[in-house]
Amino acid sequence: METRRLGRLEHQSSVLIYGAASLGGVDQDRADASIQEALDAGINHFDVAADYGDAELRLGPRMPEIRDRIFLATKTGRRTYDEAWFEINRSLERLQTDHVDLIQMHAVCDLENLDLVTGKGGSLEAAIRAKEEGMVRAIGITGHTAEAPSVHREGLRRFDFDSVLTPLNYRLSTDPKYADDYAALVEAIKASDAALMTIKMIARRNWQEGEEKAYDTWYRPFDEQRYVTAATAWLLNGHPEITGLATAGETRLLQQMITAERERADLTPQDAAAILDEVQDYASPFVDMPI
Repeated sequence: METRRLGRLEHQSSVLIYGAASLGGVDQDRADASIQEALDAGINHFDVAADYGDAELRLGPRMPEIRDRIFLATKTGRRTYDEAWFEINRSLERLQTDHVDLIQMHAVCDLENLDLVTGKGGSLEAAIRAKEEGMVRAIGITGHTAEAPSVHREGLRRFDFDSVLTPLNYRLSTDPKYADDYAALVEAIKASDAALMTIKMIARRNWQEGEEKAYDTWYRPFDEQRYVTAATAWLLNGHPEITGLATAGETRLLQQMITAERERADLTPQDAAAILDEVQDYASPFVDMPI
C-alpha cells in the first residue's frame, strides 16, 4: 500500500487509515479479524476515539503485539481540562499502552466548540500537558460538518496543531463554498507543514426515512466496488496534499476500500469523477446529521 509523509511528524503513513469507529459495537472476534485484515493489507495507521463505544477496548488486546508496528491515534471529545485529562488517561488504559502517537480534539465542528477547546481551562490544555509528559507525541483537531474546513483553518491560526482530520469527497468538492474553504485550509496546512487527513470519502447520502440501515455508518455509504474505487481514486490520485483517508466505520466495507486503493491507479481523477456523476442520489452527508 502507498505511504505518504504525515506532515512534520515524518511518519510514513499508509494512505488508508484504519477507522476504528467500525469496532465500536462489535465483539472481540470480529474486531480481531478486521484489525488483522488491515495489517495484512499494509495499513499502519489506526485512528480511534474515546467516543467510539467499545472501540478502544477492542483495540487494546492487540497492542502488546502490534504497538511498535502502527501509528496510533485517538481522540477526546471532552471540552474542559479536567474532563479531557481524565479521558486521555482512560484511553491509554483501554488501549493498553503508555502513549499514543496522536491525540485529537474530537468533533470540533463550529467556532463555539473551538472556543471551548482552545480557551482557558479547555481540553487543549490537557492535551498539551499529556504531550509534555510523554503520553502523546502530537496534537490534532478533527471535525465532520460542512463548516469543518473553515473552523479547522481558524484552529490552526490559534494553535499549531500537528494534524487536521476534515471531510472531503467528490460531491462536497462540487459545492463552491466548501471547495473554497477546503482550498484555504490546504494553504494553511502547507504553511505549517501539518498533516491533512480526510473522512467521509465513501459517504453517498443520508439514510432516508424508513430505509433499513444496512451498515453501522450514520450515512448511507457506497458499497458497490465500482463507486468505492472511483471515490478512492478521485481523492488519492487528485489530492497529493492528503496524507491519508479514514476507512468507513463498518468492518464489512474495509476489504472494498483495500481493493479500491490497490485498483485506483487505472483511474484519473477526471475518469473517477465521471463514474461518480452516474450516481443519481449522491449528496452531501451533512444535510441531516445525528449530532
